[in-house]
Amino acid sequence: MIDAILYMDEFDRRAFSALFTRVIETCFGQPLQSPLSESESKHLSNEIEERTGLVVGWRSLKNYAAFLLNPSAGKQENPSVATLDTLARYVFKAPATTEADRKKNEEHFPYWFRYREQFILPPPPERVEPKPRTRKNVVGLVAGFLGLVVTGWILFVREAALEQVIDDFHTTDASALSRTGWMLHDPNAAYWNRRGEKPSQLTLFTLRGDNWHKTGEAPQIQNLLFRKIQNDCFRTEVHFTDFVPNANWQQAGLVLLEDTLFAGKSIRISLAYNDFFGGYVRPGEILIQAVASYGRGYTNLEEIAHEPLFPLGSPVNQRLAVNNLKNFAFRVEKQGQKFRFLYSASPVDNFSFKEVATYEFGIKPNYVGLFALKGFVDSTAVMPVAVRYFRLDGQRCE
Repeated sequence: MIDAILYMDEFDRRAFSALFTRVIETCFGQPLQSPLSESESKHLSNEIEERTGLVVGWRSLKNYAAFLLNPSAGKQENPSVATLDTLARYVFKAPATTEADRKKNEEHFPYWFRYREQFILPPPPERVEPKPRTRKNVVGLVAGFLGLVVTGWILFVREAALEQVIDDFHTTDASALSRTGWMLHDPNAAYWNRRGEKPSQLTLFTLRGDNWHKTGEAPQIQNLLFRKIQNDCFRTEVHFTDFVPNANWQQAGLVLLEDTLFAGKSIRISLAYNDFFGGYVRPGEILIQAVASYGRGYTNLEEIAHEPLFPLGSPVNQRLAVNNLKNFAFRVEKQGQKFRFLYSASPVDNFSFKEVATYEFGIKPNYVGLFALKGFVDSTAVMPVAVRYFRLDGQRCE
């Protein structure tokens, strides 16, 4: 079945406008106020695919946003009914499906028409002569109105208190980073001055150090770029481009910290290289590792996740690793003491996230940081790590 194009009349256009507005609010937590950037459009496309199992291209989403902000008779957007149904599925939180299953079981696109029906106006009610208002009626109306105002204000304050940070690192000027809330810890000037080597990306380097409390070594992450976390519950993610670690213990990722002196608890997740197998002879591998630390006085970490992604024992495997790490991302979600760790690895830049682990840990992170390091290994080479996108969203604690 070929997806039909919907040539919208004014009624359909209003329904589409309201639906797309709901999609934006569901994803970003605020109304559509300005055109979507490429990064925001790709993020939205990825969110829709992850939730629904169906694809709406990021360029289409970008065009829909631009059209709704500035409708033009000369250029109309006419999304297919299948696309409208996918957007409605996202809003209604429908179970994920596939295009094949939808065409088999729901070719009538029920979610779009269910949403559209909300805009069918009911018949006007019969006119009823108003009863004379008594003092009791007026007091009740005023009290009800004040109650609505207070409730609305509470909801507004709660929503306004949820922070949202999006940075695509189109500028890495130090003053711009500072203005947007970033702070730098343990600067290494020689490498920090190279942070803008790759246009529209932040370049970090796998420098010597680790936040692990190792005997004889002070915990250290050079050029740790970090920021405050305002909300107790949150979701954060980072995206890398073409980062392929190839020596012990080159790695990069996200770290959550109680403090920046590494005295308190911390959690980190990283993409890393490993060729140490306790005496067993095996080819090196690229893996995802997540670890939790209780801080100063605790020398042993808790390994939350150890997920091998790519064994590197042959040229074919090495080429596969390079291809699939063109776009790599981590996401960490926190609700109470529960942490959820996810990753995405793909030749394309809007691939879906997969869960690595869920873990409960008694930490209230005050900071989130972007890091690259190679542990306390002098012989391992320093390599660049290109960061192209960061996001932090405060969430309501459930």
